[in-house]
Amino acid sequence: MAGVVWRRHATAQRITLRIDAGLGRVVVTLPARVPRAAGVALLNANAAWVALHLAALPEVVTMQAGGCVCIDGVPRLIRHRQGGRGVWLEADALNAACDPAVLPRLVGQFLREEARRRLTSQAVGKSALAGLVLQRVSIRDTRSRWGSCSPGGALMFCWRVVMAPLFVQDYVVAHEVAHLMHLDHGADFWALADRLSPHREAAVSWLHQEGPRLLRVA
Repeated sequence: MAGVVWRRHATAQRITLRIDAGLGRVVVTLPARVPRAAGVALLNANAAWVALHLAALPEVVTMQAGGCVCIDGVPRLIRHRQGGRGVWLEADALNAACDPAVLPRLVGQFLREEARRRLTSQAVGKSALAGLVLQRVSIRDTRSRWGSCSPGGALMFCWRVVMAPLFVQDYVVAHEVAHLMHLDHGADFWALADRLSPHREAAVSWLHQEGPRLLRVA
């Protein structure tokens, strides 16, 4: 079936449907022993829901000269510059001095490095504030979560978080740093997360409303 990503998950208890904003497709996850036909039946039963949510996805934003990307929630015009070399931030513009053919790739690399620098700095500061030991921070392009924490104390953040406003970044980092002490979402975890960031409610609301736009940047 076109426009559908099929996945199997060994520990899944039931069939699930979700919209992958980045792919612009519906993802069907099947438990190990459930036939695809059961997934097709659930998909057909929810066809109107799927169509509605796919149609509501924001337009894809490409990192081309003349386009805009956000850093810290502030729109930055992408400008192609003659002379010089590399990508740099200047006021409200993101300048790229390079072959136009490689501009999208270099802008993407710049955003990932900015995410690494900014989010790592925030994670180090919040870990120290909580008296916790941070082992490592990695940056990836995840589609279903904005960050994660391993049992060994390594944090991962989606690079797209750097496009969100600072209060959102603050909460996402605080959330994962709190997992360094509490891997669950119990009361002690939320108490620490809220101590590390006062922005939980506003940030969760923003990510719910605007998060799909971050995933549509290509």
